[in-house]
Amino acid sequence: MKKFLSGDEAFAEGVRLACPEVISAYPITPQTVVVEKLSEMVENGSLDAEFIHVESEHSALSCAIGASAAGVRTFTATSSQGLLYMAEGLVYASGGRFPIVMMNANRATALPWNIYGDQRDSLALLDTGWIQSYAENAQEALDLALMAYYIAEHRDVSTPYMANLDGFILTHTYENVDIPAPEQAKEYLPPYETNNRFDFEHPVNMGFSAGPETNIIFKYKEHRAFDRARGVIAEAEDRFAQVFGRRYTGLLDTYLTEDAEYVIITLGTIAGLCRNIADELREQGIKAGVIRIRYLRPFPNDEIAAAVRNAKAVGVLEKDISFGNAGTVYANVTSALQWGGITAPAYNFIGGLGGRDISADDIRDVFTKVQTGTDRLNWIGVSR
Repeated sequence: MKKFLSGDEAFAEGVRLACPEVISAYPITPQTVVVEKLSEMVENGSLDAEFIHVESEHSALSCAIGASAAGVRTFTATSSQGLLYMAEGLVYASGGRFPIVMMNANRATALPWNIYGDQRDSLALLDTGWIQSYAENAQEALDLALMAYYIAEHRDVSTPYMANLDGFILTHTYENVDIPAPEQAKEYLPPYETNNRFDFEHPVNMGFSAGPETNIIFKYKEHRAFDRARGVIAEAEDRFAQVFGRRYTGLLDTYLTEDAEYVIITLGTIAGLCRNIADELREQGIKAGVIRIRYLRPFPNDEIAAAVRNAKAVGVLEKDISFGNAGTVYANVTSALQWGGITAPAYNFIGGLGGRDISADDIRDVFTKVQTGTDRLNWIGVSR
């Protein structure tokens, strides 16, 4: 069935099809529509779930942790300052290996106060032990909602999952979206089962302390779960293609990279404009290519190195800055290039902060600077 939906509404439809038993909600722009739609679904009976309207984002994640510890499928959502307010709970959820799925509407963080979209919120919390994906359009948003549960709840992973949607650019824009039938979703997503839960018949120790001798072992196991998640993501996408007929490409998308000499690496909705400019440059005889990173965790180190092996230079375009260094995505990409033995120069481009538009001319300028060489760190739209 096709519907004309915003990214927020599409993700809510995906959550409905996944049938969580507990939804903990605290609204914050531009995430609010997701939990509003889910509350309507619970009210009209199209989703059988306990909808809990809590008093803060910290409580929303705490509630989800408690529900997951009781052994049920859970969902919550947030954005920006709300995600930062959840920060303490993020590491409790990941350390406890609770496979919570959360949607984050990417939005700038204060100060200055700003409600528009960039990716500083989720990238600031990249190392909290959550799988992180970044959708490009509303269809992918819906599909990721289903795949998120498949991946997070897989026994080889058991790790919380944060699905990120660009605030307003994706959350509030509308497009035609294919909504699967509930029977298809049920065929795709198995019922949630876990031994990592409270059980009076078979008691387990949860939320315990671990001293210097054993703490590192738990952290090593968390890391190994991300290594296994790479294979589970591929499995989830293969199964998704079989059931729904839509194929995704793993940790990243590549476009015209087979012979590309100049490659832009980015994430989220801006990738489409980058592809358009790559097509334009190809018509001029310039071998341009684009990589869209779909998953920041686990990070596609080998895939990025393979995709740019023939490139003369690489540009990383992101809506984030790690103050005093460079962009967080750039730091991860250059690490992948070094590990992969790639010697092509890599340049960082920071743009879109606070929702500022990145135009076609901006992308053309990025490609030009990658071709001709530029500073390692470049700010789009900022005069020196």
